[in-house]
Amino acid sequence: MDKDRIKGKIEDAAGRVKRQVGEWTGDEKTQAEGLAEQAKGKTRHAVGKMKDELRTAADKLRHERHKEELEDDRGNLLDRDKDAA
Repeated sequence: MDKDRIKGKIEDAAGRVKRQVGEWTGDEKTQAEGLAEQAKGKTRHAVGKMKDELRTAADKLRHERHKEELEDDRGNLLDRDKDAA
């Protein structure tokens, strides 16, 4: 899990708490700050999620390319064995 996802969840939770405190106390400035922190946290979490998905896609591509290379090497060895016989 990307560190941005974790930080984003923490910022979102902190923003929720701050917003809620602002609602309980009637402090609109605290509410607005809490909403801003929530938005920042949600954005950071989304960025972390995208990074995780990109890493997963890149890993799959690398795996497929490696698999193809192994199959090519195996085919070349079989062709060489046929030619030697």
